Amino acid sequence: MRISDVLRQKPTQDIISVQPQASVRDLVALLAEHNVGALVVSADGSSLDGIVSERDVVRQLGRDPGVLDRDVASIMTRDVHTCEGDHPVDELMELMTRQRVRHVPVLSNGALVGIISIGDVVKSRIGELEFERDQLDSYVHGS
Repeated sequence: MRISDVLRQKPTQDIISVQPQASVRDLVALLAEHNVGALVVSADGSSLDGIVSERDVVRQLGRDPGVLDRDVASIMTRDVHTCEGDHPVDELMELMTRQRVRHVPVLSNGALVGIISIGDVVKSRIGELEFERDQLDSYVHGS
């Protein structure tokens, strides 16, 4: 299975982003509104300037309770791990495990086309395993 297959299985392919100059308070509202754990940071809505997660917010809150009034650029990860849609999901799982990341932006020819979460990968893998189980069950029972 390819990363692009996982993207297609998502209920929506919308890429929700936040501008680097937005406040962390606005970021938290967007995360809650869209029920997601991370957002792409993009000045123009299509480029990839960084990524920011709930975890980034929580870690900063522990150090500085005033972080909610700072801008997103001050807490975002700038060195973002990305993947390409035509790569195998196994490579993405290895990247997520090795780098300890839960959200990975997907690029196609350098353009942002989506974001994959560890939950998306797990859901996809469970679907594959259920299909294989059903096929084996059908074979064994001759139906």
